[in-house]
Amino acid sequence: MLRAAAERFGWGQAAPAGHGFGLACGTEKGGFVATVAEVVVDKATKEVRVVRAVTAFECGAILNPDLLKNQVEGAVIMGIGGALFEAITFADGKILNPHLSRYRVPRYSDIPQMETILLDRKDLPSAGAGECPIIAIAPAIGNAIFAATGVRLRDMPMHLPAA
Repeated sequence: MLRAAAERFGWGQAAPAGHGFGLACGTEKGGFVATVAEVVVDKATKEVRVVRAVTAFECGAILNPDLLKNQVEGAVIMGIGGALFEAITFADGKILNPHLSRYRVPRYSDIPQMETILLDRKDLPSAGAGECPIIAIAPAIGNAIFAATGVRLRDMPMHLPAA
């Protein structure tokens, strides 16, 4: 997966100014995933935006490639939410965003250019694909933020400190 994701992304090229590239991988329940993310950081606002994500996924024999691709891409979008937006906020012991209308999840405008590589292993039984694809996007984003800014963020949602 690492090689497939890195090659498709073009790993090794220099990032444009204000951009960073990050790579992460993981395994869970018989599935293996690698994701390369590209972020752009607005210097003035410290806003981080994921502009591209390449994900390679292997979970044994693929029975329905279209459904699996949708599952992987949905997991990437969901992972972007956890990495950059989703948080319950508190003040004076009260929840400040108790309604879904005030809870920030990814919007259509937050979805980066996505590429999904499915590695079909007919020599292996099919494994679960529900949880595994989400685990690489947040650390890939964190690594990309570090590459762009030199700041290592270890909590989610990831926010750069104000200047």
